[in-house]
Amino acid sequence: MTTAAPSRLGSDTTTRGFRINVEPQYETAHSDPDDHRFVFSYRVRVTNESSASATLVARHWVIVDADAERHDIDGDGVVGRQPRLEPGAFHEYASFCPLRTNWGTMEGSYSMVGDDGDEFEIEVGRFYLAAHDD
Repeated sequence: MTTAAPSRLGSDTTTRGFRINVEPQYETAHSDPDDHRFVFSYRVRVTNESSASATLVARHWVIVDADAERHDIDGDGVVGRQPRLEPGAFHEYASFCPLRTNWGTMEGSYSMVGDDGDEFEIEVGRFYLAAHDD
């Protein structure tokens, strides 16, 4: 079962007892609107609120920009790591996403493997990348 409670731009989603909280931010200093380059950072916190340990082994992102151009990104782990999360533990990381438009969305999933060998997906709820003037 998946539950989601959206924040203003970020997301907060729980699947099988794993809670994913994402907070995006527009990076003005690294963006150049005149050159159609908009850079967004995002901080992800994965918290194991279940009673079983599991390892995050892969990720899948769906990125859609304001022109409805879709990019699917797959890879091992997150930012070069495959964290094992025991009950009550969390893993936090930051990454970024460049877009050619001033807004877009990201969502996806993490592939998990339980200590018992059970393979399952946990959802990363849709969050919003929106440029703004500071």
